[in-house]
Amino acid sequence: MLECLILGDSIAVGTHMARPECVAYAKGGWNSWQWNKEYLDEDLSAKTVIISLGSNDHQGVHTRQELYKLRGKIKADKVYWIMPAIKPEVQNIVEEVANMNGDFIITIPYLSTDGIHPTGNGYKKIAQITK
Repeated sequence: MLECLILGDSIAVGTHMARPECVAYAKGGWNSWQWNKEYLDEDLSAKTVIISLGSNDHQGVHTRQELYKLRGKIKADKVYWIMPAIKPEVQNIVEEVANMNGDFIITIPYLSTDGIHPTGNGYKKIAQITK
């Protein structure tokens, strides 16, 4: 079993830079539907799984369905969700999925000026929290 697996979008890519020892299935700009289409058939088992999805979801993406589908495939001792800094409706879904599964939620520390991504120190803090 893997020690650490990072799943998601550009925030997941940045998290992988702060935790290079982890395996990452991450692509910048991807929404949860795109992620599931590409990676859902992979083995999503690890001691720790870190997920960042939802920031790029739009009205055409069924976020709740996609995130539940993803979470149903994960086998892990600990699962961390990086809460999107935008889109309150997506934040509510992430919180719902995390709470239903006893997962941990990380609010982005040290938000960059774009209001979406963590700063370098923010990524370092996420790395510390998830170790």
